[in-house]
Amino acid sequence: MQRLLIVFFISLGIILGGSLIGSIGATLAKESPLKSMRELSKELKLWAVVISIGGTFSNLKLFEGGLLEGEILLVVKQFILLITGFLGAQLGIWIITILTGGN
Repeated sequence: MQRLLIVFFISLGIILGGSLIGSIGATLAKESPLKSMRELSKELKLWAVVISIGGTFSNLKLFEGGLLEGEILLVVKQFILLITGFLGAQLGIWIITILTGGN
């Protein structure tokens, strides 16, 4: 349960922080910061999930080993971590969309 919370909030933080800091760069480049925040939040989604679960090949090897060696519990745990990362990233996108008045 502790690991799930960490994964969730890491992916949420990557979306919120990356979008906010990226919008500062857009402001300096004389672009719309709100539009930039919305676009960045969507572009960062996959990266947020990968980074939140560890972002290394060892996680993929665990997944592969679980499938090939029949360790279903290990595969289920990795799948739950992935879903948790996606949920955190999706919440971040939703928050950014609401704050910027987007669709």
